[in-house]
Amino acid sequence: MASGSQEQVSVQDEAVEESQFKTCRQIAFYRRQKHLRPGKPLYRVLLDTVELSNSNVKFHIISEEYKDPLLVEVYEIEGNIFRLKINEITPLKPRYEVPDVLIKEPSSLRLTMLEKDADKLVLACASEDQQLHITANPFQIQLVSKGEMVLSINSNDLLYFEQLQPPPQTRTSTLQEKKDGSTNSSKKDQDDPGLWEEKFGNFLDIKANGPSSIGLDFSLPGFQHVYGIPQHAETLLLKNTSHEDVYRLYNLDVFGYRIHSKMGIYGSVPLLLAHKPGRTIGVFWLNSSETLVEITTKAAMKVLPSQTPDVSKRRALPQTDVCWMSESGIIDTFILMGPSPFDIFKQYAQLTGTQALPPLFSLGYHQCRWNYVDEKDVEGVDAGFDVFNIPYDVMWLDIEHTDGKRYFTWDKETFGNPMRMQKNILMEKKRKLVVILDPHIKVDPLYTIYSQAKERGYFVKDRKGGDFEGICWPGSSSYLDFTNPKVRDWYAEQFAFKTYKGSTEILFAWNDMNEPSVFRGVELTMQKDAVHYGKWEHREVHNLYGFYQQMATAEGLIRRSGNLERPFVLTRSFFAGSQRYGAVWTGDNKAEWSYLKISIPMLLTISIAGISFCGADVGGFIGDPEPELFVRWYQAGALQPFFRGHANMHTKRREPWLFGEQNTQIIRAAIKERYSLLPYLYSLFYQAHTAAEPVMRPVWVEFPKQLEAFGIEDEYMLGNALLVHPVTEPKVTTVNVLLPGSEEIWYDFRKFNCLKTQGILKIPVTLNSIPVIQRGGTIIPLKTSVGKSTEWMVDVPYELRAALDSKESAAGELYLDDGHSFRYLHEKQFLLRKFTFHQNTFSSRHVDGDPKYRTKCTIEQILILGMKKQPSTVTASIHDGKNKKVAFTYDAKNSVLTLQKLSLNVGKDWELHIQ
Repeated sequence: MASGSQEQVSVQDEAVEESQFKTCRQIAFYRRQKHLRPGKPLYRVLLDTVELSNSNVKFHIISEEYKDPLLVEVYEIEGNIFRLKINEITPLKPRYEVPDVLIKEPSSLRLTMLEKDADKLVLACASEDQQLHITANPFQIQLVSKGEMVLSINSNDLLYFEQLQPPPQTRTSTLQEKKDGSTNSSKKDQDDPGLWEEKFGNFLDIKANGPSSIGLDFSLPGFQHVYGIPQHAETLLLKNTSHEDVYRLYNLDVFGYRIHSKMGIYGSVPLLLAHKPGRTIGVFWLNSSETLVEITTKAAMKVLPSQTPDVSKRRALPQTDVCWMSESGIIDTFILMGPSPFDIFKQYAQLTGTQALPPLFSLGYHQCRWNYVDEKDVEGVDAGFDVFNIPYDVMWLDIEHTDGKRYFTWDKETFGNPMRMQKNILMEKKRKLVVILDPHIKVDPLYTIYSQAKERGYFVKDRKGGDFEGICWPGSSSYLDFTNPKVRDWYAEQFAFKTYKGSTEILFAWNDMNEPSVFRGVELTMQKDAVHYGKWEHREVHNLYGFYQQMATAEGLIRRSGNLERPFVLTRSFFAGSQRYGAVWTGDNKAEWSYLKISIPMLLTISIAGISFCGADVGGFIGDPEPELFVRWYQAGALQPFFRGHANMHTKRREPWLFGEQNTQIIRAAIKERYSLLPYLYSLFYQAHTAAEPVMRPVWVEFPKQLEAFGIEDEYMLGNALLVHPVTEPKVTTVNVLLPGSEEIWYDFRKFNCLKTQGILKIPVTLNSIPVIQRGGTIIPLKTSVGKSTEWMVDVPYELRAALDSKESAAGELYLDDGHSFRYLHEKQFLLRKFTFHQNTFSSRHVDGDPKYRTKCTIEQILILGMKKQPSTVTASIHDGKNKKVAFTYDAKNSVLTLQKLSLNVGKDWELHIQ
């Protein structure tokens, strides 16, 4: 959905004017921090204040600028993580510390004092090969691992901490403030430090607590490749910044956002990863206020001794410096020490949680439009999928399905019988419905949601104590204060079937516009001086707003089922920890080739920041895609985690069968291939849920020592087994694919032949498909046929596709449960099968204890790619059963052995012996 500016809102098919959004030079706290210059020591440690306890080391630091010292706390946390907190010792009032994002207070280990003198403090860590070196003057911390400095903190003396002050005696504004928070001035004053008030265009931000910004720099010697800090429409590799152009983390509704821009868009995850061969490191900056990140990669001189004692050689080693700046809060940062990429993912998940295990239906295809106009339209589109033999799982309804944009209601004329629509149209075909639920609530005393929230004081307040009001889709709206636990609890109750009239158990939720979006507001969002639960200003919690709405929505869907069923919630705005509550997408993209291309690094960046369930609107939300682009986007989207077609109301209709017979056939094939791969995808989501492994991952994550892979963003790994290279340009006849790994063997996923080349391979492509390549050493589970939706496929048999590596071995897993409930969690009702092929024996065994889940499903067929010679016999040996001969065929040209008519129960242990 997108922004507009009129009471009954209309949207043009063009991007929002960027002048509505701040540049970094228009952000007062950035201007203030940039007055600081490197080379002037600002803070020093008061070594007589050092306290060592079982949980941390504490000490005070002081600067010439502030007479009051700051408290520094350093923790070593289980799992190879360090935490640094810096706060005022006795602030005028408490400073905001982000709640609810960490899944628990991390367990800390005892640090040991090794050395303390007038200049330095050396602490030994629980891990014997790691030390903390704390320099007193100027204040600096170095993390040393095996004698090598891995990271240093404040080595550029950019620590910045504005301590809270009493307000000045006189605070008369230079601008006349209007009722809506705007002012009568459009003067741009970039020299104004913006201490107690800040102007932007016609808006005035009154700062009740005055200046409170913080900043800190981190130096990463030896690193020149950095990733993360979504969400930006930018490359996978983070770029060097300039004073005019820094990465901004500030959730905003940017319709048709500009590509290759560092401006903030819908979501923010303040996690940065740095990688070099041999080590990955992460910095997690836990702050929910507006945050800016500066990055500088440069060469640093290091003297290396040569074999000749009197000669030294110099060579340049790279170094990346990262400076984080936030408008408010405290410094609370976690250093994730890796050392591997997968260690980083686990460490981050240890803090913020793993991806929620989605219900299986949500991994199918989703059909959305702003808007399907009525129940008859829904019925026609649903029937179209069956007529054209295209599987899909979920129909979506945008804002027009409601009664005048009143959420939790239905339009009486167009959706007068929602129960019949759900039961007779969708439920009959084992499909689901998702409806939109935005956070703004129409100001209407006769609207129950509004009147209840108003009476209970559940809306965000303006700075004068009244309900904050802004314009959004319904017109004048108030905004629920999801930071309040009571509001979240009340909101969750709205999903009860008795309360949400017309809803059924197949209805799920879509949280849009939850940055929050405020038409005509400053930067199209809420005033920073609005007031939330606990008297916290909006500036403190801004990036958490959507996180909290999704949390409340997921809880509502769980609660309505008696805590039995898994929810599905898509959110546009997100923060660290959002992975625990559902899916995200890349927002209001355009139907242009460049947006298809940028969607890959955008999704990879979100994925490595902990949120595996992500996708982009297939076809582009804004504008009309040409047929070739439409086809190529389906081919890409079908091999990405969240798969939804969506379009806005000003576009032509674009259901998958409306682009001619040939294109329909290609799109059908792409969607069907997605459905056949669902066992693999679902197993990957189980790994994301239990082990924090991204479903969609950059090539360098799987090949962390291969330099050529570090900047690759036009292809990616889907799990560890499939390399996917979408076609993102028109009229392409060949693509260059990097086949990584010097010892790897790769196979065409569809033709089964071995691709002999390593490095860059030029692969011919037609419109019919995109390159998908299976990695040798892997086994992929698939379904042998496809149904109308995922539920039709529960009992469909499996195929296993094994691709042999250079040792003629392969391994893979299949995760299986009921696909919808929490019984996998509470009752261990699941199967996790491990398949291995080694020394001509193919085996299946259960990985996790005694399997409790029962299934009739069988494995009917196994393909073994790279089988160099034809066997004479194949025998199946089934646990608690008899041996039997197995029928097979052998393709000598492609070296493929196919085992047929196996009828091996998925839940049983068995072995196949090939002789």
